Amino acid sequence: MLELSNITAGYERGRPVVRDMSLAVGRGEAVGLLGPGGCGKSTLARVAALLHRPDAGRVVVDGVPVVDSVPRALRTTVGVVHQGARRPADPGVRLRDLIAEPLKATGRRIEIRERVDELAQAVGLGGALLTRSAGEVGDGDLQRACLARALVLRPRLLICDEMTALLDPPTAAALIEAVETYRGATGAALLAVGHDRDLIADWCDRTVTWAAPPPQARG
Repeated sequence: MLELSNITAGYERGRPVVRDMSLAVGRGEAVGLLGPGGCGKSTLARVAALLHRPDAGRVVVDGVPVVDSVPRALRTTVGVVHQGARRPADPGVRLRDLIAEPLKATGRRIEIRERVDELAQAVGLGGALLTRSAGEVGDGDLQRACLARALVLRPRLLICDEMTALLDPPTAAALIEAVETYRGATGAALLAVGHDRDLIADWCDRTVTWAAPPPQARG
């Protein structure tokens, strides 16, 4: 499903955050990427999500090598949920519209009402919450909406980058349950990135542990 081979990536020339990292996630498999803050695991997650081009290495998603531009059909194979729900969300946008954004972007507006209502229920968002803006709801409800948005195009690979790190335990458990329900219904694979060893071990089939970064690395 996902193959990252000898990935080197960063944001400044000559200062890589990730150096020669390899990782694989099989079809339907749940893999945890465990490491301390600053080790570069979020950068690798962005590469895996086709959001950041590596400086070197090979990326293969669903059997297709990723070279230069990424076809839309391949990009929609991957869904991603970031740690901070506030950063990617416009505070003025309604949660319903936030979830529907990928459907609008891919010309699938006819699916919006049914799909948004279905996913809102799956992640635990009541109907009234869908009419509120991102700036009017708490972090937990906003992260529920971000998970729904990540699932709206029915990805075959879901990347959760510290998805539950800022949430209270009941909300974190509910979101993990929603992910596992989706995976059980679709056979989707999972890459869960985090620093909580117990959570990753309980959630995933296997864990890849990242060593502490050199002093200049960040990510």
